[in-house]
Amino acid sequence: MKNTFVKTTLGAAVLTIAFATPVSAEVAAAGSYKIDPAHTNVQFSVSHLGISNLIGRFNTVAGDISLEPNGNSKVEVTIQTNSVDTNHQKRDVHLRGPDFFNVKQYPVMKFVSDKVSYNSKGEPVSVSGMLSLHGKTQNVTLTVKPVGAGKDPWGGYRAGYDATTTIKRSEFNINYMPGGIGDDISITLNIEAIKQ
Repeated sequence: MKNTFVKTTLGAAVLTIAFATPVSAEVAAAGSYKIDPAHTNVQFSVSHLGISNLIGRFNTVAGDISLEPNGNSKVEVTIQTNSVDTNHQKRDVHLRGPDFFNVKQYPVMKFVSDKVSYNSKGEPVSVSGMLSLHGKTQNVTLTVKPVGAGKDPWGGYRAGYDATTTIKRSEFNINYMPGGIGDDISITLNIEAIKQ
């Protein structure tokens, strides 16, 4: 009975360790990647009345990544502004209107990198570039954290990254209700990309 208990306990411990280990910790292979929109999301957070943080997302995102640690790396991400989603229909309609994103006049926001920095392992750790939003273009730097890379079950190769930054909406001429809605917008991109 004692041996059975020990074996069961050791077996459970081994399984726990196995499942806790990342599927892949390798450095993503250099090359061209296309963002997988089904496994990528863009979220934002903004203060509401100084007492809570509102979380939202954009549901339609596309883009391309070129990983060249010793060459010209590039990141381009395009987001459809009318895909904004805060889980509240009336608010989302307001966000799509002229007080905020004005999606009829500015249907797309776009980020185009001009510099990708790598660490000693050859992993991207920051991306700087120009963000175009609401008729304005500003320089933005994103902090990048590699998540994983490797072959997928369908014969392809994928890489994943989390990228974060903070922008000021006033710098993009989105100034509605400055006393109640925060100026700082925290942005997180969870990106999964497929090597081409």
